[in-house]
Amino acid sequence: MNEPLKHFFSIYNFDKSQIKRVARGEKYIAVMLENGQIGVCATLKNKLTVDMDKSFTFNLDRIDHRIFYNAYLNALLNYDNEFAEDKDIFNRIDFNNYSNLVMVGYFKPLVEKFRKSGINLSVFDLSNDDDNILQLKHQDEYVRKADGLILTATSIFNGSFFDMVNATDGFCDVFVLGPSSILHKDIMIYKNIKTIFGTIFRKYDNQVLEIISEGYGTRYFQPLGKKVYL
Repeated sequence: MNEPLKHFFSIYNFDKSQIKRVARGEKYIAVMLENGQIGVCATLKNKLTVDMDKSFTFNLDRIDHRIFYNAYLNALLNYDNEFAEDKDIFNRIDFNNYSNLVMVGYFKPLVEKFRKSGINLSVFDLSNDDDNILQLKHQDEYVRKADGLILTATSIFNGSFFDMVNATDGFCDVFVLGPSSILHKDIMIYKNIKTIFGTIFRKYDNQVLEIISEGYGTRYFQPLGKKVYL
């Protein structure tokens, strides 16, 4: 099976006519479709050069195109689900059942919950020097030994998702997390994926796009959305 974005492109391609509005910010991009559905994706400080006013061909080997397409897919696909309840990952999963938990992508509020609950967690992040973060040179070793992996959804666009999940052992449960998550059943086909946690927004909520265009991040727009899982 191909990596996620190329897999979805082979099925859904891209239809520019569906796009009503795009908001680009320092930390996120948001896409609103004509039907009001909204998708977001973190940029991780990558410069977005996709110009919707000009004709272009998607090149999913380019990081800026991958970020844009990730947001487009979230708007296109994330609403096609019936979500049973509104819960975040810590309230949904009993992490006491795991003895070797690894987090790739630093979710600070979630890490604080683990610490307060006395649950051991090994954390890795590409661009964070927090004291809680372990050196990246150890990441592959920790992932291979993990029985639970909390994986940032940004791994889908940055190209590390496919190799990361395939590196996990057969007994490992993988949880994909973050507003950039593509909430589609096909993500569940990849090795060891247990649950996908993401966010959906009220249709036509322009406030979400305004917050993102002003350069604000997750903690500012997340209250306008609903945390869901698949």
